[in-house]
Amino acid sequence: MLRLPPFRYHRPGTVEEAVSLLHEHGPDAMPIAGGTDLMPNMKHRLFTPAHVVSLNGIGAMRGIGVSGATLRIGALETLHDISTNPLVRGHFPGLATAAGQVAGPQLRNMGTIGGNVCLDTRCTYYNQTEFWRGALGYCLKKDGDICHVTRVGRKCVAAHSADTPPNLIALGASLTLTGPTDTREIDAADFFITDGIWNTRRASDEILTEMRIPLMGPVSNGRGGDRDNGRLRPNARGVHRRSAYRKLRQRNSIDFPLLSVAVVGDFEQDGTVAGLTGVVSALGARPRILAGWDEIALGERLGPESIEALAERARAQCRPLDNIIVDAEWRRAMVPVQVRRALEELAGGRDDEPQSRNG
Repeated sequence: MLRLPPFRYHRPGTVEEAVSLLHEHGPDAMPIAGGTDLMPNMKHRLFTPAHVVSLNGIGAMRGIGVSGATLRIGALETLHDISTNPLVRGHFPGLATAAGQVAGPQLRNMGTIGGNVCLDTRCTYYNQTEFWRGALGYCLKKDGDICHVTRVGRKCVAAHSADTPPNLIALGASLTLTGPTDTREIDAADFFITDGIWNTRRASDEILTEMRIPLMGPVSNGRGGDRDNGRLRPNARGVHRRSAYRKLRQRNSIDFPLLSVAVVGDFEQDGTVAGLTGVVSALGARPRILAGWDEIALGERLGPESIEALAERARAQCRPLDNIIVDAEWRRAMVPVQVRRALEELAGGRDDEPQSRNG
């Protein structure tokens, strides 16, 4: 039986109190919200904090609602609530889909969107018991001096494995971080770095408190009344936005993604593309924004030819590593498949086939 290491539990009532505790105890303290990832990692001795600071008593970190021209989502909102909230489903269906595909129902009822955004990277050689890792000689990310994926000890390449961040990046979201001296905002696209050991710009004594996503057009009434077959009511210029998310995993239940694809498109009234963003993840230490899409799609309709060109452009940019226990070349071959399906959904196509390991 895997047991938790000893620790002292704190339950502050405000963000300021939580930040103060994290700052006071330094590297010996870690924040916890749902705990669905931290608790197993502590049992595996990947983390052994002497102080665990619970955020669950902080009411200011909850809530989903319209604030000005943005949708504000508190970091303590559960993944279940994100996936079922009418505002999120009405304005950002890709984000709602992603939240609804994290793990299983029990974990979505506990896990928070803030925890998902800050999820630790994963690797075949890292997410194991202490006994397993010790027999291997440990790894660069924890207690060792070599990366068993690249065979050199200079950089950790553990994979970013969270579902919601690719969507937040594609939607142009901003994240609010509160530390001991100030509160700052950072674009979701700039939040992640290519370091598998610590792949975000969040300091250890900072807390992610909320995220804000720009609204495309008029505010939803919260009942889906401003949608037409998945399309939001156009903004003043007549442009409407659509989003979609595809996830590849071994089992369509609790598994982390082997590949995730988030796409967001802005469409003119005549159906031509006014803007298109694609983000892939689970391949490296941070999500990747796909380059060169606008030069292919801008001013064009999303038809078979343009979708195929975009899918191939994505494949050319993605080279997975052997950091997940599935063949890297197969995962690369699945990039254009999943991108194609996401774009077809964005263009108004319908794909009701369940996703499987075979793409």
